[in-house]
Amino acid sequence: MTDLPTLAQVAAEAGVSQATASRVLTGTVRVSTSTRRQVYDAMSRLGYVRHRAPRGAPARRAAGGVAVVVCDHLHRLFSDPYYARFLSASGDVLAELGLPMMVMTVPPADPGTLPALAAGADGVLLIAARKQHPLAITLSTSGIPVRGIGRPPDDVKVPYADVDNRDGARQAAEHLLLGGRRSIGVIAGPPTLPAAQDRLEGFVTTLRQAGTSDVPVAYGDFGLPSGTHAMQWLLRRSPGLDAVFAASDLMAAGALNALARAGRRVPDDVAVIGFDDSPLARRAVPALTTVRQPVEELAILATRLLLSGTVSVNPILPAELVVRASA
Repeated sequence: MTDLPTLAQVAAEAGVSQATASRVLTGTVRVSTSTRRQVYDAMSRLGYVRHRAPRGAPARRAAGGVAVVVCDHLHRLFSDPYYARFLSASGDVLAELGLPMMVMTVPPADPGTLPALAAGADGVLLIAARKQHPLAITLSTSGIPVRGIGRPPDDVKVPYADVDNRDGARQAAEHLLLGGRRSIGVIAGPPTLPAAQDRLEGFVTTLRQAGTSDVPVAYGDFGLPSGTHAMQWLLRRSPGLDAVFAASDLMAAGALNALARAGRRVPDDVAVIGFDDSPLARRAVPALTTVRQPVEELAILATRLLLSGTVSVNPILPAELVVRASA
């Protein structure tokens, strides 16, 4: 049997010291974004997982597979490319280990009864948990190993893996400001979802620090139609708007539709930035400037951490602005 890769091997692969690699995993010391990316990339290439089994205890082997619980409506599972990207990458990890993946959606109004499929799994990946979501709260106290995808709400106490949503939004705000945009609006995601909160706060805080106090905000559900409606509202609220940041590429695409109908040119009249760097961003007309979140890397890392039994590490992967034609 091949020996599992060690932290020292991860450090060597990443070109950093073992102490630095350890700091990245524990999150106890601030490490630069580029260094974190190097370490996480090395972990993915080597298949590193961090075990915390008691000395002398046999390594735990998963047998029942992993349940992916998506706290969203079923139609969103098939319409939002984020879910397809995540499930594909996580499924590849499980397939290599001969483990099944079970996927279920649980709408926000679900009463919180633990599905038998999740109860029989060796672990659960919990996606899009919102504040006061009954099932998310039930899972967090069930005793089943759970790894949140994205920072969980305050009432859900589980280890997690996330993307630096605040910093990604900061990069978007700074790009618009450097481009001379001054009347800037936001199409935010659901206010009960931590990722949406972080993107909104990261963006608005950056604008306010630059002296922009009046930032109109419209809310959507991360879907394309909601982006269209939100953009229409923003144009009525602020007719002189010259830029908009949408918290998902789908909402940004909806904004592009609304701007085209209103006769507003992108980016000449209104610059548009999305978030995700989904395939849609490259196909949009004009091609969408967006914040790339490393969905596949997040899925691989979170799945390995869940299977390893590690609960003390909550990695935050870096986000990166990708500049195209829309801003």
